[in-house]
Amino acid sequence: MRAIEIIEQSLQLTDRPIPEISETEVLIKVSAAGINRPDIMQRKGLYPAPEGASDIPGLEVSGTVIKVGSHVTQLNVGEQVCALCTGGGYAEFCAVNANLCLPIPKGFNFIQAAALPETFFTVWSNVFDRGQLKSNESILIHGGSSGIGTTAIQLAKAFGAKVYVTAGSDEKCNFCKKLGAYVSINYKKNDFVTEIKRLTQDQGVDVILDMIGGDYFPRNLKCMNFDGRLIQIALQNGIKSEINLLPVMLKRLTITGSTLRARDNAFKEDIATQLLNNVWPLLESAKIKPIIHTSFPLHQADKAHQLMESSQHIGKIILTLSS
Repeated sequence: MRAIEIIEQSLQLTDRPIPEISETEVLIKVSAAGINRPDIMQRKGLYPAPEGASDIPGLEVSGTVIKVGSHVTQLNVGEQVCALCTGGGYAEFCAVNANLCLPIPKGFNFIQAAALPETFFTVWSNVFDRGQLKSNESILIHGGSSGIGTTAIQLAKAFGAKVYVTAGSDEKCNFCKKLGAYVSINYKKNDFVTEIKRLTQDQGVDVILDMIGGDYFPRNLKCMNFDGRLIQIALQNGIKSEINLLPVMLKRLTITGSTLRARDNAFKEDIATQLLNNVWPLLESAKIKPIIHTSFPLHQADKAHQLMESSQHIGKIILTLSS
């Protein structure tokens, strides 16, 4: 099969054997695969694949089941699915745990479906499970125009929260508002701490979803309401920060974070069930949708990574594979 491998921090098209599947896995003939920040980090040597996972990058795919393991009863050959995988997505075939496959929502094509698993699993797990965001609460989402951001805006809005976002241009801010953000703050023009305090009458927000880290960490604490929850899911501005711990105590703040890739299958399977029950109906009724910026053929995976690193995109970037 054709696949993309990482050689000296570059992406190169190669030939690989079609993966074998275990008794609990299915083999998917991949039609499309999503690009995600962890793929960039893996290419740079900063986020190695977990033990036992494929060294081929790619954490989400859509396609057709062509083989099922002996213990798989819920999927059949020929079914079209999207799936969360621990690696191996940038390839013509991908082995995936059967319980991490979800049906393609009605009316969706393969490109739209490939944009769902990584961002929706991540947002649901962090915003609603760890962050416990509730109706009538407020949330600040950094990187509102990213794949994670555009997903988080729509889900938070759909479940009754007031959404504030930061983004790096007026175009991106306007797009976020169209998606459902109450206020979009251009962080290149305005200090988001000052704006959040002004907009909330110094009350702050209940939840913050942050993928920036570094110098954002102490600034986030200044934006939080009493009993607020800060959720750290990435560290684009660095892994270290100096903070004043007093507000954590006085405001009873909760600081948490997570990574998804290394979690066991049982944890991810629970998220898959919650998504199927709570989010798939919203997708099928067109109340929310994945935002697709553009797609590239598999052999142009390097160009897809360059676009993501440029931060010129809004929403998801997808790789496509010919049938």
